Amino acid sequence: LGWKFYDADDYHSPENKKKMAAGIPLSDEDRIPWLCALNDILRREDSSGEDAVLACSALKKMYRQILVSGASAIESNQPEQPGESGALKILFVHLDGPMDIIAGRLEKRRGHFMPPELLKSQFDTLEPPSTPENFITVSLEKSLPEIVMEIESAIFQG
Repeated sequence: LGWKFYDADDYHSPENKKKMAAGIPLSDEDRIPWLCALNDILRREDSSGEDAVLACSALKKMYRQILVSGASAIESNQPEQPGESGALKILFVHLDGPMDIIAGRLEKRRGHFMPPELLKSQFDTLEPPSTPENFITVSLEKSLPEIVMEIESAIFQG
């Protein structure tokens, strides 16, 4: 796509990284400042007319609302629509797959602070996207080229 790429894991606080490395799942209170920082990054890119890709485990609807609207989403339980009150237009890509496939991929990952043992807590926390969120669901059981093609198709269809 030629867009800037951000890995949300790079923006976790040292405290969050230590907590996860110790096998302790993050709480909402741990994640909210991280999500607000990610919203700031996306807002900066948007204000300069740039598109960006953010790889992020936005597990809950509230987390995705923070990415779209920033801290204002915390006070309000009503999701803002793109264009309203500065809400960002974000296409969420929900990469969906069985725990065993994801666990196998995590086992192969080296040098990351999150141990594979935390995967179950992420599945327990997961609230898959639903309407009216702007999202697509893509199966991780597809090949990488198929996954990329499906995402690109959704982006360019608007």
